[in-house]
Amino acid sequence: HRPRGGHTMLYGPLLAFTAAWAPAALMPCVSRGETQQHMPQQRTNSRAAVMSTEGLAAAPPRIIICGAPASGKGTQCELLKEEYGVVHLSTGDMLRAAVKAGTPVGEQAKGYMDRGELVPDDVIIGIVKDRLAESDCEQTGWLLDGFPRTEAQAKALAAAGITPTKVLYLQVPDEMLVERVVGRRTDPETGKIYHLKFAPPESDEVAARLTQRSDDTEEKCRVRLQAFHEHMAAVESCYQSLISYTDGTKPKAQVFAELQNASSSVAAALMVLMMRSALMGAEGAPTTRSPTTRSPTTRSLTTRSPTTRSPTTRSEMASERRQ
Repeated sequence: HRPRGGHTMLYGPLLAFTAAWAPAALMPCVSRGETQQHMPQQRTNSRAAVMSTEGLAAAPPRIIICGAPASGKGTQCELLKEEYGVVHLSTGDMLRAAVKAGTPVGEQAKGYMDRGELVPDDVIIGIVKDRLAESDCEQTGWLLDGFPRTEAQAKALAAAGITPTKVLYLQVPDEMLVERVVGRRTDPETGKIYHLKFAPPESDEVAARLTQRSDDTEEKCRVRLQAFHEHMAAVESCYQSLISYTDGTKPKAQVFAELQNASSSVAAALMVLMMRSALMGAEGAPTTRSPTTRSPTTRSLTTRSPTTRSPTTRSEMASERRQ
């Protein structure tokens, strides 16, 4: 429903804001012409309140996708990348690219990697911040794959001014995750990943040369899952207002459809927050009224004018007093 009265000035910018985040298929009844048609002339006192929403209308999406190992993040990232046109980023790819480019933070990371040490969070955050500041991410938006992994990383992102618009969490039971991991195999010639149960190789020849990663065992998988759950609970608390949960056990097309719905729900929540903020700004601002000329009918309802009694009325009143 469209807002009534003075708040209808927010209708156009907020529709544009929603359209920027939700897929076009989710807004079939709203056209560009309708968005512009219902934007009344803004008053001086409300212009500042609406400016903030106008600036967000064209902003690109900033998505974080979370999930345990083998939850299906890679598959869904490819679909999200194609749907939204965002830049798909993983910390591993960003680290290797920064080291190859010889950037200052890349050189720092290289030192730790050469010594066989873990790259500390502050270096990783620096690499992520530099990458997200590049033109392709600023113009088309980004999709962070499996990062942040810890509360410290999430808080460091926030401190660096990096805030997502959507946080998507794929949920899969541990037993199914273990089954997915243990059955994974890789073709060393093509790099293609198979699964002995869910995506078996096409021929015995391919099956004979498949290899298994050294850490794709049940024991090591359960260790990784335990660490994931311990850290993820804290990460969730950092994004309570933005996170949406999706059942990752369903077929990939259905999972993707639910991720799209989750994205539109986050967009709607953001729209409500922006509407509330804009309305509060409009109500708190001083009102500048333009001079108006009241019609005779309106004036008679608001201002008493001196009345002149008819002679008949005066005569009747004098007669009543004598009596």
